[in-house]
Amino acid sequence: MFSWMGKENAQGQHDVLQTVTGGLQSLYTRKLLPLEEHYRFHEFHSPALEEADFKNLPMVLLVGQYSTGKTTFIRYLLEQDFPGMRIGPEPTTDSFIAVMYGEQEGSIPGNALVVDPKKPFRKLNSFGNAFLNRFICSQLPNEVLRSISIIDSPGILSGEKQRISRGYDFCQVLQWFAERVDRIILLFDAHKLDISDEFSEAIKAFRGQDDKIRVVLNKADQVDTQQLMRVYGALMWSLGKVINTPEVVRVYIGSFWSKPLQNTENRKLFEMEAQDLFRDIQSLPRNAALRKLNDLIKRARLAKVHAYIISYLKKEMPAVFGKDTKKKELIQRLPEIYIQIQREHQISPGDFPDVKKMQQQLEMYDFSKFYAMKPKLIEAVDNMLANKIAPLMSMIREEESSMPTQMVHGGAFEGTMEGPFGQGYGEGAGEGAEDEEWVVAKDKPVYDELFYTLSPINGKISGVNAKKEMVNSKLPNSVLGKIWKLADNDKDGMLDDEEFALAKHLIKIKIDGYELPNDLPLHLVPPSQRKPSHNAE
Repeated sequence: MFSWMGKENAQGQHDVLQTVTGGLQSLYTRKLLPLEEHYRFHEFHSPALEEADFKNLPMVLLVGQYSTGKTTFIRYLLEQDFPGMRIGPEPTTDSFIAVMYGEQEGSIPGNALVVDPKKPFRKLNSFGNAFLNRFICSQLPNEVLRSISIIDSPGILSGEKQRISRGYDFCQVLQWFAERVDRIILLFDAHKLDISDEFSEAIKAFRGQDDKIRVVLNKADQVDTQQLMRVYGALMWSLGKVINTPEVVRVYIGSFWSKPLQNTENRKLFEMEAQDLFRDIQSLPRNAALRKLNDLIKRARLAKVHAYIISYLKKEMPAVFGKDTKKKELIQRLPEIYIQIQREHQISPGDFPDVKKMQQQLEMYDFSKFYAMKPKLIEAVDNMLANKIAPLMSMIREEESSMPTQMVHGGAFEGTMEGPFGQGYGEGAGEGAEDEEWVVAKDKPVYDELFYTLSPINGKISGVNAKKEMVNSKLPNSVLGKIWKLADNDKDGMLDDEEFALAKHLIKIKIDGYELPNDLPLHLVPPSQRKPSHNAE
């Protein structure tokens, strides 16, 4: 049954993507692609998008130094091995492995992969054989892969090893993937927090994709609580030097493998963090179409800026003599040119490409062969951004609302949804749900002693007297008000001994860090107020 529902849901997600991405692809081809081709955008920034780029499933890219558990993390999610998988303490994954759904289990080598029009990897052909020999697609019929694809990257080296050339531009490949994936997960080992030069360069390759980045502090069960606090602080300090954003990046703490925990004192923390990470990954199919739209908008803004830069350089070039001298001068003045274009066209500085990288690329070009400004191409993109995007966004929302909640199913995700090991099961407000005895009863004698010190009249205490005791919890009034509403089950503005005990139980739930229910669950209703059940004769 679960497998059938997973297939139905995956098909629904696929249909939504097909409808919306068809519109996206049409917009790109008619409005943006002509501008990109005219100003040689693909040579400077990113290859042209193809049909597979719009129609592929959401992708998750895993990046980290060797032996941080990237491959083990994938196996943990899938709950099975995949072709090409190797796990060990030394750098075992020396290739980029695209783990994708396939009816038959097997591997597709890189050179064959980049000629397949149904896969979104054709433009990786430009990185040459040195890369393609280190790129494979691992296919298997796994339920998780019906909704997402996972890209495993080579372990990033440290020390002397990082000086060994890979034979291809590793950071450029990472940047290519970063522009196309839905989530980038950086993995760190609790025992190995140093960010090597190669890792630092890799993270910098994700510039402009900060909203996609999540961090996992893996193997956290191998240290105790005090050490874990220090490790977390050291990681945040290291990341702050590399990821230059004012917002603090989200770090998930845990041990993402199927072996017993070495240190169980933080078990609850690890479970909560794993659930948060799973929810983040599970949301990817639902947000896939919106992410593609967002990436198209970012691409359009960069393409416009690129067109302004190229046409400016063309305009400044002399007709006949002194071309080389002028070219050197313009490259040197590029930071000033950026500022001038920003002011002239009211463009945000964040939309401009990295100035140093742009200067290096411009060295290879003859500026006199660039094209001058063609306003109609710019107007077409402006029209797309101003008038075509909003209807498409409305279509995405309508498609999403008409579909059931789209989630990743199968593998490790299946164990998080149902049964006694789901998050919160038997905890907080859910405690005692399966017990015959009222869960509050075990602490009621203690609560009764307090109750009778609050001057009950006819077996009930007033709201004023209840407040005197409840505020001792130091919970804010907004929370205590909700607790009062739940505890005063008969809505008479007073609490009897059972209702007071319930209020104290709810206070304890909140202080222990659990959320309060919006409505009082049946198992928490005081026994004297429960309606008798009548069995049909």
